[in-house]
Amino acid sequence: MPSSAAIETADGRVQGRREGGVLRWRSIPYAAPPVANLRWRAPQSVTPWQNTLDATRFRNASCQPPWGAGLGVGKFQPLSEDCLTLNVVAPADSSERPRPVMVFVHGGGYLVGTSALELYNGIRLAEHGDIVFVSMNYRLGPLGYLDLSTFSTPERPIESNLGLRDQVAALQWVQRNIAAFGGDPDNVTIFGESAGGNAVTSLLVTPAARGLFHRAIAQSSPAHWAHDKDDSARWAESYIELLGATTSSARTALERATPKELGAAMMALYRRVADEIPGHFPLEPVIDGDYFPTWPVEAFRAGTAHRVPLIIGTNRRESSLFARIPDALPTRPSMIADMFRVTDPDVQDRVLAAYPGYPNRKAALAIGSDVTFFHPSVDVAQAHSAHAPTYMYRFDFATRLLNRAGLGATHAMELVPLFGAQDGVFGRATTLLGGRSALRSVSRNMQGNWLAFARTGEPLPSWPSYTIPERRTLLIDDPPRVVHDPHRPQRLAWEGYEGFYRRSASA
Repeated sequence: MPSSAAIETADGRVQGRREGGVLRWRSIPYAAPPVANLRWRAPQSVTPWQNTLDATRFRNASCQPPWGAGLGVGKFQPLSEDCLTLNVVAPADSSERPRPVMVFVHGGGYLVGTSALELYNGIRLAEHGDIVFVSMNYRLGPLGYLDLSTFSTPERPIESNLGLRDQVAALQWVQRNIAAFGGDPDNVTIFGESAGGNAVTSLLVTPAARGLFHRAIAQSSPAHWAHDKDDSARWAESYIELLGATTSSARTALERATPKELGAAMMALYRRVADEIPGHFPLEPVIDGDYFPTWPVEAFRAGTAHRVPLIIGTNRRESSLFARIPDALPTRPSMIADMFRVTDPDVQDRVLAAYPGYPNRKAALAIGSDVTFFHPSVDVAQAHSAHAPTYMYRFDFATRLLNRAGLGATHAMELVPLFGAQDGVFGRATTLLGGRSALRSVSRNMQGNWLAFARTGEPLPSWPSYTIPERRTLLIDDPPRVVHDPHRPQRLAWEGYEGFYRRSASA
């Protein structure tokens, strides 16, 4: 158990500091900086350091548009390819036994985000749950999630799924080092939201991650996110063109381009793919037949996913947030029509009939939510429940202000009560018209379930497991309640729809 904020890790000594009832360490390297000849390469081992490393401040966020690493009004985290670091929070009080570990993966569409965001600090989870909290940075954008391995050569290799490999490397660091921080390496829960939720469902089917964690929580996971080598190769060629290079000069261009140039070409590719396949992102794990061997839902159905207890769920009105972000999700009738045209036109009439009032705005937004988050999460839940304990939720809580703003229980809203941030800036802002006590109640219940699950592999007794055909689901609200098969007509309408992610296989 740590008696001070000075800890000896396998790579060297790190100095954190006490903050109230917790000890905090920021920006500890878990892999070598992926710079120079390590750009486009799988994460490599850290070079041990001799002097004590100052871990009292955050260093760099992953390369991304600068606004993505905003930490406050006019405050932005520095960006660098030297970003493979993680943070640890542990209760300051000693414990006779190792504490459960919770490892958080931030979201942001694999394009933006940082573990330094104050919302993600994990302090209240560590204090209230007596756990050790870990959060990580990983490579984003083209440096982490654009598959450029078609331009690999024996002399200058490029590996696939670099961001996913980073997450595995961070979990390996946890296995080697977390005991020194008072954590139990045999009781690790991974959890993440949005792209971080997809990271969780992806890690569940990544062979290299086997044994590195023991429970998993996927919040608003677009669990179908993955694409095949054909799409990857086509997008890689487009990317090189947008970077101003040719196939013959691609490898040199990828080595010499600045992060800003790489990012500008990425945004241009992002727009091109959105026009081609509405709602589809070029930044996703790639089915490479090796590191990420098969389509995620197929692995869950076959029982080859890691058989650990799983919590999975979505928010009631996910896409109301994305209605304000052009082309992020298929939330307009024209986009929805194009989506079905390039995926599965045979189910279009059945799906549209399940959303009364379509093509009005409310129905279109609901379709965008369900095809991206709800349907994939149900696919995973019903498949995984045949092989391991599975618990499903829907986050329904919204304050009066959020409802009046037309957002409701929108995407990422559950992070406020989960991290106990109801008294922070966002929590106070969303309760200007009331609801602070209800938000606190939701926070107590949600944290209670997540922390119980991290300790034992089961949430609180009031939340039953998800089984077929009962499909018992926790609605997170004030008060919470358990219902059977919520959203049933829409679930049935989407049944069998494979989406963009199987276009090549089903063609």
